[in-house]
Amino acid sequence: MISGIKPMLSFELRRNPRIAARPENFDNFIPEGYDGVLIISADFELAWAWRYAKKLTNPKEEAEQYARQARRNIPLILDLCEQYNIPVTWATVGHLFLDRCDRKEGGLPHPELKRLAHFENNFWKFEGSDWFEHDPCTSVEENDAWYAPDLIRKIIDSPVGHEIGCHTFSHIDCRDGVCPEAILRDELRACQEAAGRFGIQLESFIFPGHTLGNFKTLKECGYTAIRTNYANVIGYPEMDEYGLWRFPVTAEMTMNPRLSKKYNVYRFQKIIELTLKHRAVANYWFHPSLPGEDIPELFENLFRFINKYRDRLWIGTMKDYTKHLNEHCLA
Repeated sequence: MISGIKPMLSFELRRNPRIAARPENFDNFIPEGYDGVLIISADFELAWAWRYAKKLTNPKEEAEQYARQARRNIPLILDLCEQYNIPVTWATVGHLFLDRCDRKEGGLPHPELKRLAHFENNFWKFEGSDWFEHDPCTSVEENDAWYAPDLIRKIIDSPVGHEIGCHTFSHIDCRDGVCPEAILRDELRACQEAAGRFGIQLESFIFPGHTLGNFKTLKECGYTAIRTNYANVIGYPEMDEYGLWRFPVTAEMTMNPRLSKKYNVYRFQKIIELTLKHRAVANYWFHPSLPGEDIPELFENLFRFINKYRDRLWIGTMKDYTKHLNEHCLA
């Protein structure tokens, strides 16, 4: 527990997450009859997120292990969402909509898409032969770490009313200095084409690996809201110069190994209480590939706690909350 003193102090002193100053019209951000807002989003990516991860010894193999973990977890999370009627914005890598793909011109996967050049960021280092070099070019039956139409169908069919959002087609770095506009446009077009086969119009966008950029392009491609990954905050969305609603994050839903299980759960529950006290917005997010024990220990305890405040806490997707913002916060 000694190693956990710093994060505990940071939380107790309201440094992480901090409480944001209220805008003049802060009451407009809270739907009538409620005292606070909760948004939960998931970075749904399976193996695509980890194939160039610098922290991994064997990135492709370990990426597929993360994918298997996510496949085990997602049905359990969906069951809890239904039990407690909690919708989630599932920021989905576009390739997961596919049930199969193959190699075409020159033996390349998806030759119609422009590629990223070599780059490095805080989490990834891409120096391979081709950005799609790990794409198995098979099917969900053969390689379900890289395709997930079955899981997407489960999310869509849930009675809770989840949202399918966008996480780019192949989990790219979206920063302006790394990702030319033409590459992002290709990725977004491929995402919408794949999602369209499920009858989905993508509207909310979450950046892979916290790589923020290309905001103007996102707005021009029809996106209305983005999740920002600056310092954690209990606060309020802001509309940027391009007309995108920016949702600041509050906390990642995962167990901090430096803290006790009891304190981890307490911390997330306390954030809900602080959100209601300050009439503000909490924005939780998670990776579905998190350790399986986090599902009963954190998710179930937290969802049960949230449910106790249902009459005071508005709970919805990024898309649904964006609709409220457009109707009440633009005057």
